Amino acid sequence: MTDFFPEQAFAKEMDGHDPLAVYRGKFHMPKNTKGEDNIYFVGNSLGLQPTRAMEFIWEEMEMWKTSAADGHHSGKRPWVLYETTLSEKTARVVGANPSEVVVMNSLTVNLHFLMVSFYRPTKDRYKILMEEKAFPSDQYAVASQLRLHGFDPEDGMIEVCPKEGRSTICNEDIIETIQRDGDSIALILFGGVNYYTGQCFDMEKIAEAGRAQGCVVGFDLAHASGNIPLQLHDWDVDFATWCNYKYINAGPGSVASAFVHEKHSNHDHLPRLAGWWGHNRETRFKMPRQFDPIPGAEGWQVSNINVLSAAPLLASLNLFDEVGMNALRKKSFMLTGYLEYLLDEASTDGFTIISPRNPEYRGCQLSLQFGGNAKDIHKRLNEKGIICDYRKPGVIRVAPVPFYNSFMDVFNFVKELKKLL
Repeated sequence: MTDFFPEQAFAKEMDGHDPLAVYRGKFHMPKNTKGEDNIYFVGNSLGLQPTRAMEFIWEEMEMWKTSAADGHHSGKRPWVLYETTLSEKTARVVGANPSEVVVMNSLTVNLHFLMVSFYRPTKDRYKILMEEKAFPSDQYAVASQLRLHGFDPEDGMIEVCPKEGRSTICNEDIIETIQRDGDSIALILFGGVNYYTGQCFDMEKIAEAGRAQGCVVGFDLAHASGNIPLQLHDWDVDFATWCNYKYINAGPGSVASAFVHEKHSNHDHLPRLAGWWGHNRETRFKMPRQFDPIPGAEGWQVSNINVLSAAPLLASLNLFDEVGMNALRKKSFMLTGYLEYLLDEASTDGFTIISPRNPEYRGCQLSLQFGGNAKDIHKRLNEKGIICDYRKPGVIRVAPVPFYNSFMDVFNFVKELKKLL
């Protein structure tokens, strides 16, 4: 790890030697009233627009305009196969085989669809293991699935909590809980990276421990995909799903993605909520009454893809293909490490970093716990053109994204924060 220094000259030097600095220009950066770039640290909530996103959308608009229904079977990217144009690129981001991923629906919809198949409770094995303070949508989905099967969420949900006095969960406690309660756990469903603290969980070990106890293992990768390197196939994860509008920069409310391990590709005994678009392509238009799923993750589709939502995703995935997750992770270590260093140098008791200090167990987000003045500080930062977000109670999340944030962004943020404190 490079030694950091507090002077502005160091930040400029780091930017000057950054091989990914050119990619800042491949995204549209929000600007202030003077036309200057804002400092944007909210890629963990909504990624920036790739400069080519409009081009990809416009191509499909033109196809619709000039060819109408013929666009399903003609042009550079026929709509009837549009999801397949995304599969290989998506697979590379999450460490999967192309047949194991599909772009479809939205995150929580996918979560419900996948739990129909993979949450198969019995009288004795029905519990679902999660982290405490998982994203609320996951908690709602899990509770509703438990009720759907006739179980009380208060009894059926096991939450692993941080030890007293800690803000993050020990990975050892997760493994210990799986080993202790595994015979009653039907499903392990963790976030890959916790939205609130930015903690990255040891997914490989969680999956290994879950398999040893006969549990199904799934992950919500909303804050992990495009943020940290993943190896879903090699880790033998059963299923996963994620949105594409955070670190993957596909636009607000964009189409989501799902992963189903190839070991489940041809298991006809798995129940699923079937739909026409998941039917075998060879016979789909013969309109048979009997459902014959496409092998792999595409068999979980129910409807054709929203092409206009998927077009910006293709623009962003092309950039991921150019750079690769390892290069992004390398810069993320440096950029977030530099943010941590400058915050520590500020020597103020106005906040506490509640994200893991070990860079292996966090993504590019640092969460800062303030006292009662957090909301005011957040408001004043935004007024200065420093865009970060606030989460109750008293946390400001700061996410320097390696694709488009710079070391000078980090330097100027901490400089302004020190003034406010």
